[in-house]
Amino acid sequence: MTLVLASLSVRAQNGEIHIYSDHTGARLYTDKKINFKVEKSGVDYAYVGKYGRPTAVLSCAGFTAAGLEARGAQYQYHIDQYSRQFAIDAALVKAVMRVESCFDSAAVSRVGAQGLMQLMPDRAMRLGVTDSFSPAQNIRGGTEFLSNLLKRFDNNIEYALAAYNAGPLTVERYKGIPPYKETQNYVKRVMTHYKRYSS
Repeated sequence: MTLVLASLSVRAQNGEIHIYSDHTGARLYTDKKINFKVEKSGVDYAYVGKYGRPTAVLSCAGFTAAGLEARGAQYQYHIDQYSRQFAIDAALVKAVMRVESCFDSAAVSRVGAQGLMQLMPDRAMRLGVTDSFSPAQNIRGGTEFLSNLLKRFDNNIEYALAAYNAGPLTVERYKGIPPYKETQNYVKRVMTHYKRYSS
């Protein structure tokens, strides 16, 4: 078993690296998925998920705009399928996916969001997603979550997108898009792709 206490290098994308977290939020990385417990200290580690390609560094790298669109085309069937199921515009789902992961099904963000639509493990669990790296499951879960947010914010797309990024309670607290540069830029980027896909 290999434990890594520092940031993983790019080589992690070539194999399965499993993440465990203790009650303090400290993380351990190993090449095996196991029922983990450090016997001497009695500290339990909960399984978080698999480490894939960190979105901020690798998921978009080396792709032209045309290359990314070709990459995303392979998921169009699932995008259309779940958009119909949850009564949401497929162009919006695709735009979220484009910004969240650059259509990289193995993407993992630095905070642990996973897969094409970057679901956090606890959110994925609540949505019934058992494998966030399964394109079909991830798209279904992300589409359902986005649909729920649109309903929660009376079909205000920008508020729903802000909630997807920063959390619905944050949007409710600020009564709109919160004053976070990351969230404001996120909403703008998704809306740009949404308008393009809609046309």
